[in-house]
Amino acid sequence: MSGAGARVGVGTRFRYDGETVEVVQMAATTAGNEVVLKDGRGRLLRLSLAELLFSDRAAVIPDGPGPSADDDVEIASVVLGQLGAAERAKLLERSEHVREVITGFRSGSSELAREGEPRQEYHPGLSREARYEAKAAELRVSLRTVKQWVADFRSHGEAGLAPKKGLARRSQVKADERWVETALEVMVEHTGESKPSRTMVIERTRARVIARFGADVVKLPSRATAFRLLEDLERQHPLFRLSTKRNRDIADRPDGAYGKLRPTRPGEYLVMDSTRLDVFAFDPLTLRWLQAELSVGMDWYTRCITGIRITPVSTKAVDVSAVLYQSFRPRPAGRDWPRHAVWPQHGIPRTVLVDVEAVEGPGFASPPLVPETLVVDHGKVYVSEHLTSVCRRLGLSVQPARLRTGRDKGPVERYFRTLREGLLQALPGYKGPDIHSRGENPEDDAFFFLDELEEIVREWTATVYHCRPHAGLVDPGLPGLRLSPAAMFEHGMARAGYIEVPGDRDLAFEFLRTEWRTIQHYGVEIGRRRYNGPALNPYRNAKSPHRGPAEGSWPFQVDPDDITRIYFRDPADRRWHPLLWEHAPSADMPLSEDALAFARKLAAAKYRYPDDRLAVADLLERWNLGLGTSIAERRMALRLSREQAGIELPETEGNADPVVSLPSVRKALGQEEGLSESAEAEPEPEAASEPGDDDDADLEDLPGAGEDDFYADALEDV
Repeated sequence: MSGAGARVGVGTRFRYDGETVEVVQMAATTAGNEVVLKDGRGRLLRLSLAELLFSDRAAVIPDGPGPSADDDVEIASVVLGQLGAAERAKLLERSEHVREVITGFRSGSSELAREGEPRQEYHPGLSREARYEAKAAELRVSLRTVKQWVADFRSHGEAGLAPKKGLARRSQVKADERWVETALEVMVEHTGESKPSRTMVIERTRARVIARFGADVVKLPSRATAFRLLEDLERQHPLFRLSTKRNRDIADRPDGAYGKLRPTRPGEYLVMDSTRLDVFAFDPLTLRWLQAELSVGMDWYTRCITGIRITPVSTKAVDVSAVLYQSFRPRPAGRDWPRHAVWPQHGIPRTVLVDVEAVEGPGFASPPLVPETLVVDHGKVYVSEHLTSVCRRLGLSVQPARLRTGRDKGPVERYFRTLREGLLQALPGYKGPDIHSRGENPEDDAFFFLDELEEIVREWTATVYHCRPHAGLVDPGLPGLRLSPAAMFEHGMARAGYIEVPGDRDLAFEFLRTEWRTIQHYGVEIGRRRYNGPALNPYRNAKSPHRGPAEGSWPFQVDPDDITRIYFRDPADRRWHPLLWEHAPSADMPLSEDALAFARKLAAAKYRYPDDRLAVADLLERWNLGLGTSIAERRMALRLSREQAGIELPETEGNADPVVSLPSVRKALGQEEGLSESAEAEPEPEAASEPGDDDDADLEDLPGAGEDDFYADALEDV
């Protein structure tokens, strides 16, 4: 069990109405899970588990110590945000020394061992005290200082080392690690190509090092030394001695046996990975086709997808944090989703991590889980200092997979293939898994925006993938029984006998982005938006005690997909408080930053003195008429579909295609019933406008006004 979670089962204690009670029985009913509580005087009380977890009258008493939102420890993003460039570099260098003391390797893993590692004085076979003394002697600091560094790193990750002072000295190596890493990178790139010569690899490495780091920045080894380094790298990645086919087989084979991780319950392992989608999409800003990348989080035991994020071109660290945030706080299900696709409470209330107004709808789009271990690859986005520090604080273990071994994340790789074969190949703009399967011009068929494509993937996952039996989901007691991810989740709860819920509902805010602003008499201003709330009263026009580049400013957590509110942690009571945007009442749904920027431009074209309230109200009124009157309006409507998740559609019958039957796909492709009849009955307001109309002239300056050659025809068909 992770430090951020608490087990809820028989024997769990709660503080209910000021008294300490204990769970003596749990029962599953048609209305949900119920528990029987026993107080100190032997009296019994029966109530729903959702009421017990959600009500302000009750609070769980964890079995052991763990992080809490009201403790004195500052969150990782705030600590790291106060560091300058030089201080951050010093922090990363010190963390390498601490990892070397703990594991014997500066990277923390034997899979990424550097030249000469592990060093003799830090060999894992030596005692911990001997390694402490060796590191203290190397850095010329006291033994107590080294022990304090290790304790802070184990508790809070890199963020725990930020307040420390002192310079760290780099260890002496035979060759610059940047040259060695670049040479290995060049060798890996030639795995699928014809065999190169050693001289060619050395020359390409030299050119790349100079282009990447600059001339005379990295010390280049001599020719003889470079040949010896390539000989050492040959053991890691064969390239010169064997045949090219043999080299490819060696590069693809795993380092150990299959099935290294064997989960026994839901939430034990959360696998996270990213992949390039085999379908082109439209950029909502430029209205041009581009490649999209999908990042997901999957519970290994149940194969349930807990988080989905589609980004243009490549994935960033903030996208990975957003996927993990969805595991703590699931997205609401679509209003038009079938009943079997909506996740029930499973003993957890709909709002566990945020206030009541944040989540509305029939249920969850994915199961809520608090993972114990994250299985990720070695990409920089998955090992960023912010993400690793938050995971350290919450007690989540980060376990990197083996290098170039996709089999370590086999279930999520199989999900990517199922997604391609079951959904993507039926969508316009599909380009195939490789160049030999590619059509002539698949980019010309790109139709969906990025946010629309994400909604389609999310809906298909909930309605088809989670409800389809999987060959890999087997109960050892009934090997012939095929289970779906949803059924496996129920099986895992019954097998484990408990569920794991967040010990503090506000811990998930630490995954959000931090913005530094001053608190004025009118509140806080972020992106020309003013936020206010009673929590700011003691700090108006007050200077922040935080130091660093943002000295004098206060930290606020911001969700880019919902700018109607931000979150502020009160230094006095250490609790989180939502701050509402002054024009939030004008929007009855979450609003993104792109939508607000477009609304301001529409209001400027219509009103002489526009403001945000008029802009939002006018934009929502136009959207209620349909998809909008322009391509830019349709783009913003699809952007908001990320939070609304469902689009109202008339019911259809006799549609056997699981992809076309998705409401979001039918809405975009124009395959809903009664569309032609309604088009004939109601005239199109924009088509009736005259060429000299003022509204048309104003809309010509909007984004995408002159780039609708193909897309305008597609929208006209819709």
